[in-house]
Amino acid sequence: MIKVSFVKKDGLICGYTVEGHSGLGYEGNDILCATVSSAAYMTVNTITDILNLEPEIQVKDGFMAIKLSSQQSVKAQDILCGFQLHLTALSEQYKENITVKISEV
Repeated sequence: MIKVSFVKKDGLICGYTVEGHSGLGYEGNDILCATVSSAAYMTVNTITDILNLEPEIQVKDGFMAIKLSSQQSVKAQDILCGFQLHLTALSEQYKENITVKISEV
């Protein structure tokens, strides 16, 4: 199962973690894992290479985490909200394979 956790502070997304594998298909042929990975990397790449922000990022096999400062969160909010919307829609379609949790700190 893919587990996604969004962290909000003062109503703004300030980070997320994505971990696990969906189990929908074999490694290398799992369309849901590929979709989530692609969206997660696009989000991070947009934040770093287009918005020129430098958040804390961790990436390992089956794991990605990003943490932004309050100022960075404001600048990246549109892309972060789009990513949350996309993954929430996927979790509704693939209830057995992906969960999305949103917490306020």
